[in-house]
Amino acid sequence: MMQRPLHPQEYSLKETSPHLGGGVAGDKLTTTYDLVEQMQYLYVRVVKAKDLPTKDVTGSCDPYVEVKLGNYKGTTRHFEKKTNPEWNQVFAFSKERIQASSVEVIVKDKDFVKDDFIGRISFDLNEIPKRVPPDSPLAPQWYRLEDRKGDKVKGELMLAVWMGTQADEAFPEAWHSDAATVPGDGLASIRSKVYLTPKLWYVRVNVIEAQDLQPSDKSRFPEVFVKVMLGNQALRTRISQSRTINPMWNEDLMFVAAEPFEEHLVLSVEERVAPNKDEVLGKTVISLQNVDRRLDYKPVNSRWYNLEKHVIVDGEQKKKEVKFSSRIHLRICLDGGYHVLDESTHYSSDLRPTAKQLWKPSIGVLELGILNAQGLLPMKTKDGRGTTDAYCVAKYGQKWVRTRTIIDSFTPKWNEQYTWEVYDPCTVITIGVFDNCHLQGGEKAAGTRDTRIGKVRIRLSTLETDRVYTHSYPLIVLLPSGVKKMGEVQLAVRFTCSYLINMLHMYSQPLLPKMHYLYPLSVVQLDNLRHQATQIVSMRLSRAEPPLRKEVVEYMLDVDSHMWSMRKSKANFFRIMGVLSPLIAVGKWFDQICNWRNPLTTILIHILFVILVLYPELILPTIFLYLFLIGVWYFRWRPRHPPHMDTRLSHAESAHPDELDEEFDTFPTSRPPDLVRMRYDRLRSVAGRIQTVVGDLATQGERLQSLLSWRDPRATALFVTFCLIAAIVLYVTPFRVVALLTGLYVLRHPRFRRKLPSVPLNFFRRLPARTDSML
Repeated sequence: MMQRPLHPQEYSLKETSPHLGGGVAGDKLTTTYDLVEQMQYLYVRVVKAKDLPTKDVTGSCDPYVEVKLGNYKGTTRHFEKKTNPEWNQVFAFSKERIQASSVEVIVKDKDFVKDDFIGRISFDLNEIPKRVPPDSPLAPQWYRLEDRKGDKVKGELMLAVWMGTQADEAFPEAWHSDAATVPGDGLASIRSKVYLTPKLWYVRVNVIEAQDLQPSDKSRFPEVFVKVMLGNQALRTRISQSRTINPMWNEDLMFVAAEPFEEHLVLSVEERVAPNKDEVLGKTVISLQNVDRRLDYKPVNSRWYNLEKHVIVDGEQKKKEVKFSSRIHLRICLDGGYHVLDESTHYSSDLRPTAKQLWKPSIGVLELGILNAQGLLPMKTKDGRGTTDAYCVAKYGQKWVRTRTIIDSFTPKWNEQYTWEVYDPCTVITIGVFDNCHLQGGEKAAGTRDTRIGKVRIRLSTLETDRVYTHSYPLIVLLPSGVKKMGEVQLAVRFTCSYLINMLHMYSQPLLPKMHYLYPLSVVQLDNLRHQATQIVSMRLSRAEPPLRKEVVEYMLDVDSHMWSMRKSKANFFRIMGVLSPLIAVGKWFDQICNWRNPLTTILIHILFVILVLYPELILPTIFLYLFLIGVWYFRWRPRHPPHMDTRLSHAESAHPDELDEEFDTFPTSRPPDLVRMRYDRLRSVAGRIQTVVGDLATQGERLQSLLSWRDPRATALFVTFCLIAAIVLYVTPFRVVALLTGLYVLRHPRFRRKLPSVPLNFFRRLPARTDSML
């Protein structure tokens, strides 16, 4: 069932005016944390206790602390048999949910039946001090424990209690009152965190030659190739043309590696002994730590490596102890002059080379305030009702940020602010919203995946500098059932430029580092390397604590964007038509001029044409002046909002259910054969139409070539004769006269026109193309 089509404004961007930074005059916070609304929190830091009394029969004490504020209650972990425990845990209670007038900190003794009360400390909320960064953190103090009546008892507790905001250093690590339902082992998965992409390098392995190989069958010419492995990446050279025991290849193989280097390069020289059987002649293992790093295109030194023979003894590979003289000649380097692409090239957030020495200075700062979301849909069912535990992830450059998870809310408020250095304005920041399915922590959450709610992309070059953009972005997801709006996310974005001249200078620079142009990699190579890079990034980030999970990283990096989709093909076709439509419109307008539809306009064009022919030096200034005037005219209608996901442009609203099912199908397909056959036939018909258009374009190009190729001797003779006559006439006749006569002929009145195609067009259409030779 397809989704009900929403009104276009449902999918549009909405300008908002949130109360950013608190707006309090003289408040220090407004200068450092000014893109988000201030949220007040009561913080309680429980540091340690001393001299706690023993309570139960065993004469020991298993203490823990309970922090209680109205209905909210947070507890520390408990220690077994310890009278001087250290917790150093922070509890944060949102001020807007506080319904009590005092906060109680109670020390208890863990017991099997009922926990024993040891002592407590109470604070009146009106007496609690305020702290605003960059003030230093409040120093914790020792407080004597009291009983329920208020009398002092044995034992002391070290505490700090203060009122602060989300700018507080304690905020990210604090236990939040709205996470009271999350068990202790799930708390790590709901905290805000910053992650860094590992530093990625291209590894270039130039396989030159091998010497003194020892094939098993010495009577035949060996068919030898080299297989190179790095982790789960495997590439191989062609079979050497020189079929001797000293084969040569001189082939480059490229891999992706991430610091710190964990895997070794494993090279094996193998011989093809049968159609599907290869035999290893020797192996060598190379550590990437010892490989040269290069910043430019100067070749690094090549080296000879000894090949070790491995034999299988009792099912295990062992190194052969005999002296083995085979060796291989390699040139290996870490290419630091390239940018390792791990994102879709259309949405790159970073274009710098790997080597830090080649980085240019930053041109500005990007600040992002992740405010809140509205109208989120229930993403899962818990206790018989729909619920959503939403968090945001933003990625720009090597820095990924993840907000804290807001538990069980369809209108979560994050109000977190992050900053990135910008090195190129023509880059894109991606913000994704996800539903956290790992609140149980540990093994209970194994196998579950965080669900995508939607994402937003903002290209920095579309933002005016120093302006704060506050918009509510639609979160749109394409599902097998159709396009669906999952809610809206409200962001505040500011791009600040340090030096305008530096930024404008960037527009004259190539997008990618020099090595991409001096020694370009092929499109197929880049695709494979990008796939490997995204695999490495998602694997490394999923190993962080708490993990940034594979499904989240892959969604942010557009891993499956290259897959075939009828919807995308349609959308791209109409985009091309949209680009060509102004040219078609100009062609129609000129045809109307030539046909004197509006005689006044045609006469004005005649006058302009005559002036430009008589004064040809005015042609270029007129063109540039015209472009300038068009640009100034369009300034009134310049876009005021950053771009956002457009469902109409993507043809998501009008997509047929079967087309969507095909788009979400696995690769290779998991659908029944009849359906695959139908889709295959449909694909063939679409591809057939594309093939016809491509063929027509090729035909026109080949006709141009055949003008002078003597493929049609008579046609070429006619064209060559015409060229000679035209050269003589143009040499004798002044250019202005020729241009004037040509223009007047083109603009002639319909009375002097024929309906038949012109002579040059007839001649061109009769020229041969290579279609005759096509099978």
